[in-house]
Amino acid sequence: MSQFTLPSLSGIGNIALLLVINSVLTLAFLDQFINHDLPCPLCILQRMGFTLIGLMFLLNIRSGAQSAHYGFAILFAILGLSVSLRQVLLHVAPSDLGYGDTFFHLHFYTWAFVGFVSLMISIAILLIIPDRGTRSRHWLAQFVCVWFILLLVGNLLSTLSICSLGPCADNPLNYAGIEQLRQWLAK
Repeated sequence: MSQFTLPSLSGIGNIALLLVINSVLTLAFLDQFINHDLPCPLCILQRMGFTLIGLMFLLNIRSGAQSAHYGFAILFAILGLSVSLRQVLLHVAPSDLGYGDTFFHLHFYTWAFVGFVSLMISIAILLIIPDRGTRSRHWLAQFVCVWFILLLVGNLLSTLSICSLGPCADNPLNYAGIEQLRQWLAK
């Protein structure tokens, strides 16, 4: 049996947290495509925060856990937390109904705030757990990594189709990037 077969406790934690991030990003995609709820610029930044944290977990899974990856993940969580807190504070007035759909009576940006705080706590716990320095080659790790890469590419294409190469609209109503591409190709 190879040393790469079974993940360490730290490896299991990284796989589990990447699975959580995949679930969050998948839920955001489902809301975008099923409910036709296009993400605002702050929502895109929150997705980017989750994606960057997920990239650090992916690096830990593929190359072994490293404190630098955890450090960057915490920094990305702080950035995502700041963006989600900004959006929560934008909609804190009693007459403001918030932006977008709700999930269990809370808006996605409120859940993002909770998610970033939870991720920071989880990363701190993972920093405490000793690691054998082995890479995870378990089938679940491979599946979660491929799923994450597909979500990363999907987020990139989705953002380009909404914003094109310029600034995003404050309240996007259509896929402006696709319309700009059509106009450019028609010339």
